Amino acid sequence: MEITGEDTAPGTVLLVTAAPAGRSCLVDTGNVTNVLAAVAPGAWTGTAAASLVELADPIDPQTVLTRVRAAAATPGPLTVVLSGQLQRDRRQHHVHLALARTTPATVRYTALPWAWFVHELQQRRPGTTTVYADLVADAETWQHLHTAPLELGRGTHTYGLIAAPPKPRQTVQPAYTLALAQILRSGLRLAPERLHQEALQQVDTSGALVIGPARALDTAGYAPHPAAPAVGAATRAAVPDTVVPGRAAPDTAVPGPAVPGPVVPAQAPPGRDPHAEVFAAASAGRHTEAAGLAAAHEQEALRAHGPASPQAVHWIEVQAELARQAEDPARASQLWMRSAVLRLTSGQSPEHPDVTAAVDRAHHCWHHVTDPRTVHDLGAELAALRSQVTGKNGAREDVRRRLARIAPAPSG
Repeated sequence: MEITGEDTAPGTVLLVTAAPAGRSCLVDTGNVTNVLAAVAPGAWTGTAAASLVELADPIDPQTVLTRVRAAAATPGPLTVVLSGQLQRDRRQHHVHLALARTTPATVRYTALPWAWFVHELQQRRPGTTTVYADLVADAETWQHLHTAPLELGRGTHTYGLIAAPPKPRQTVQPAYTLALAQILRSGLRLAPERLHQEALQQVDTSGALVIGPARALDTAGYAPHPAAPAVGAATRAAVPDTVVPGRAAPDTAVPGPAVPGPVVPAQAPPGRDPHAEVFAAASAGRHTEAAGLAAAHEQEALRAHGPASPQAVHWIEVQAELARQAEDPARASQLWMRSAVLRLTSGQSPEHPDVTAAVDRAHHCWHHVTDPRTVHDLGAELAALRSQVTGKNGAREDVRRRLARIAPAPSG
């Protein structure tokens, strides 16, 4: 359900991005804090006003506990966004959130016990707290979670993903967190469960543990999940959230890189948010109208700021997201590539996270195109982009392989 109004009580947003330094690090949270902080606090809480508390790579568990406790004491809606990794201590085998100085031998002293986090949030009025957790578990914790699901607490609406430990000397990208930010920065305002479901459709969930409700997704190429039991609104606060194992992606899953939520800058001027009308039309199924409105905003940005301006690129990316929602992957892929080219033209490097996100999204959408000639034409453009923005997980080679298999249909 789309959020159509805002709560009157001020809200609070607590952003926590934490990962150990050095060899113990399993998750790359380097760019996450800036991306999250660029989202208006009220977009997280659904309130007209909200305060923001950021904890980036904290080193002291007592400091984190103090901030969590202070946030939990606020009377209005509270949203906690948590990106980091889970580890168990060697003596008591309790699950902890690893912090900057955490090592396998010092978990008990340098990490935040997960039970502390849950306890503080349980003191709040049921139904006023939402947690989005994007976590990776070390090997021991990963095995433990399959027999003893992570405790999340009653009365707290908790959503997210827990990823398996990566291969040695590799790190996991917090794609779920970035997808949440992308959706909110595009101007779309959704209820927490719907926001969670939209974010799941933008990331690779194969093999991950899904936190909270996980309805089967009908978008080709995304990993399906077992349906969670239906919970009525009246009983929701009395039922603890669960961690649901995700099944492996089907054979039709999109190859290539896992797709993060791209960074979309918020360009709303003071006063009425121009995104509201656009996404209201899209949510109602009026996709042509929504695309027309976004294109008109792009033309205004072009006249006022120029073709490679952040304002113009923003509305191109909004149109790309609208095309994806309208199930037009060819147009979505084309628009994401246009965004990437303009970003490169404006001076952003091929390694810039906004550039790589745009190319990865174009690549992902391209794999949903089925017409051979369109696949060939878009693939040629994508291959040229991949010569600069190579991507991960063999992305450039993936484009070459698919182009080699696809012969364009003769024209005329």
